[in-house]
Amino acid sequence: MKKENITTVSLADVLSGKIKGKTDWERVHREVEAGIEPEPDPDEGSFDLERAQTNMPRPKKHVSIRLDPHIVEFFKAQGHRGYQTRINAVLDSYVQTHKARTTSRHQS
Repeated sequence: MKKENITTVSLADVLSGKIKGKTDWERVHREVEAGIEPEPDPDEGSFDLERAQTNMPRPKKHVSIRLDPHIVEFFKAQGHRGYQTRINAVLDSYVQTHKARTTSRHQS
């Protein structure tokens, strides 16, 4: 979608009926009833549902962990929001490094 085609309106204006969209809803309903598929918008690009589902991050597992205060303070000092994500990233990096070392030892 092109930036010049984007209009910003308030929810109040939409709900009040002050804003009228450009969609011909009667035509859309007729086409749906007739089984006519809408033309794809060339500006939208393509969407691969299979790829989107396989790239979804796995949900994290909730755990309770006790950390030294200086560890928590260090990560919070880098920004209170997201400090747990940063701790997770450091632990993930450690795991990946440890796995690589273990794999290389077993191949030798």
